[in-house]
Amino acid sequence: MSIAAIPSALGGAAFERLMAPFAPFERHPDLAVAVSGGRDSLCLALLASEWAVAREGRAIALIVDHGLRRESLNEALATSRLLEGVGIESAVLRWTGDKPQTGLQEAARDARYRLLRQACRERGILHLLVAHHADDQDETIAMRAARSSGPDGLAGMAALVEWPEVRMLRPLLAVRRTALTATLEVRGVPWIDDPSNVDPRFERARLRLAGVSHASRSDADLVRIGHERAAAEAGVMLLEVGEEGGVALDPEMLQSLPLDLRGRLMSRVVQAIGGRRHQPRRERLDRALARLSGPLERGKSGRESDFTLSGCQFLLRQAVGSRRLVWIVRPESGRKDRQPLIPAAFFACDPAAATHL
Repeated sequence: MSIAAIPSALGGAAFERLMAPFAPFERHPDLAVAVSGGRDSLCLALLASEWAVAREGRAIALIVDHGLRRESLNEALATSRLLEGVGIESAVLRWTGDKPQTGLQEAARDARYRLLRQACRERGILHLLVAHHADDQDETIAMRAARSSGPDGLAGMAALVEWPEVRMLRPLLAVRRTALTATLEVRGVPWIDDPSNVDPRFERARLRLAGVSHASRSDADLVRIGHERAAAEAGVMLLEVGEEGGVALDPEMLQSLPLDLRGRLMSRVVQAIGGRRHQPRRERLDRALARLSGPLERGKSGRESDFTLSGCQFLLRQAVGSRRLVWIVRPESGRKDRQPLIPAAFFACDPAAATHL
């Protein structure tokens, strides 16, 4: 949907259109919404709750208190009371312990998503909504452009991210902050602006203060979509469900893929099976691809070809009931606490229509 198609204040019909690309959902969907108390996330919580209730489901607001300011807990509790007043259940998640002296924003982000994911896992919630919008996307692209990111990075934040325990959805990426502000003003709902949003110590805040023009993504997002589709189609063709939360793949079929597609597919596989938030480093992935493309003969002990990468074991073995050699990719020994991304729970939505898998 183009940004121009979004009305100045969002209503139920507009939000339903924004949620449609993320289908399917459960018959009675349970949603979690990350809420800071600011206008963006409050607006999302209101719209998501109405959307879920209309389908006999529910939405819960998850409020993370980072504990970085003396006032933060009181603000989190005030946000919780505000949500309660409009009929939305909420829970406050606190980041406790020592805080780092450097890299504070990145550490806070990691802690926030860790707490959100854990809360969703404990509640059995499959869909976590976050309120990143079109202005956030512009800032993200500007920051990545300054770091000379490639086409994937310049395509901006993804609207859908699959994690082992939950799907993270960004339904507002086509919506400007002005529309979110208008939506709350029409409803008479107050909000709390986070002072860090205009704190010049942080890169995103400096960009916001300087004023970032609407980013021109040209064809970058279409390029990324094409790459993701090609990797998904290659995965369907190559991957077979293996044992112990892993997969099996045919080496000859893997070698038949173009090198860039081979790397993209294996990066996704490793990230999924290893349960890592980030893809493997390029140099390590290149070394792994060289081994995967090497001779297929097993060593005398049957173990010489094995190696590890980013929490995964790669084992060259005979397929069950066959003399055909396959690569087995499974979680590395001693890392069974990491739930691999074989999202069987997501099939509860609708296996016939679950294109997002």
